[in-house]
Amino acid sequence: MNASNGKKERGLQLKAIVRALRYRNFRLFFSGQSVSLIGTWMQRIALSWLVYEMTHSTFLLGVVSFSGQIPTLIFAPIAGVVADRVNRHRFLVITQSLAMLQAFVLAFLVMTNLIRVWEIIILSVILGIINVLDMPTRQSFMIEMIDDKKDLGNAIALNSSMVNGARLLGPSIAGLLISLAGEGICFLINGISYIAVIGSLLLMHLAKKETKSRNGKVWSQIKEGFSYVNGFPPLRAIILMLALISLMGMPYGVLMPVFAKNILHGGPDILGFLMGAAGVGALTGAIYLASRKTVLGLGKMIPLAASIFGLGLVLFSFSNMLVLSLLLMLFTGFGQMVQLASSNTLLQTITDDSKRGRVMSLYGMAFMGVMPIGSLIAGAVASKIGVQWTVFIGGATCVLGAIYFARKLPALRRMVRPIYASMGILPEIAMGIQRASESSVPDKYSKPEEF
Repeated sequence: MNASNGKKERGLQLKAIVRALRYRNFRLFFSGQSVSLIGTWMQRIALSWLVYEMTHSTFLLGVVSFSGQIPTLIFAPIAGVVADRVNRHRFLVITQSLAMLQAFVLAFLVMTNLIRVWEIIILSVILGIINVLDMPTRQSFMIEMIDDKKDLGNAIALNSSMVNGARLLGPSIAGLLISLAGEGICFLINGISYIAVIGSLLLMHLAKKETKSRNGKVWSQIKEGFSYVNGFPPLRAIILMLALISLMGMPYGVLMPVFAKNILHGGPDILGFLMGAAGVGALTGAIYLASRKTVLGLGKMIPLAASIFGLGLVLFSFSNMLVLSLLLMLFTGFGQMVQLASSNTLLQTITDDSKRGRVMSLYGMAFMGVMPIGSLIAGAVASKIGVQWTVFIGGATCVLGAIYFARKLPALRRMVRPIYASMGILPEIAMGIQRASESSVPDKYSKPEEF
């Protein structure tokens, strides 16, 4: 009887973890993206290895990464306005189709030995422009696939688990294929993989919905988005923390080919294993978040996860043992994933629907837009002081930022509680919150786990 009850309980826990998959549209999205993202990660690894093999330059590794991500920093605010105006479903079909075309062009140039570094940079810029339009639209589209908004956090966590499952498989497959057949096959497979996500989008059945914010000047709506985020400290703090992590910590990926080849004395297979280990850690973090039943407590996860990420980088920076490096990549991937997904979930939870696209564009700006500056700086600094000290400094800065965020957390909780109460997340204290929000005196309803 006990064994039967235990089995039943495990079944209920599994259902809770994957509960967002009961929605048909999200299930289609999940399956299509699962295939496509494996190809995306294969292309990322193959591209970094190709550039380093062609140039043996850490600076050019940074330049290529910069060229692919800088469009996010420049165009993200405009992309956010677009996401609030267009039919997101149809627009995603267009962006995914353009990304597929870019992968096929890259595959053709590499497999015909016509590829040059300047062509890689141009194609990276093109993909960066496609991605900056795609990201806020895709993030904002998430809520349209989920009927019960209380399952939004679970959907975001499952989406993150999908991304990091691909992050686990993609680099490992890419490392083996590069050794056997060269980089071109990875780009070709990535192009083919887009068929899965495009097909899943076309199979969706969505209720007709009026698109908001069609009128008004683009610039005024961009200003409105910035003012909205800047005027609400919890949104501002989450985005600034993410920007710091992206600037100082996440560029470690650009330097991974150097660690694989010069520090650990390996080839593309070792690069794939390192990135795959980070993917295992990230997938573990995503599953942990998916198992959570509420957004309560995610606020404290942001500085905790950022600290784990930063400490992982600090220790990894001076490891010259493969086993230890792989273990540290597990922790680094876990911390990065939990910090990123927790930030995403909280932003989507506390943001007004009419400004969701613009807020998520700033999320993308902090996540992907700031990263190219960090990549360029990391590449340049690494050429002067070495990759190990560069990663060490980045990790230590992330830890310091996490400590500062943790000190601000009590004040941020008080600001978020009224929103949670209005959404029914804290129904038992809704009236108390309302009274507390009108007073500057700390109230008796404060709970450390609320945000």
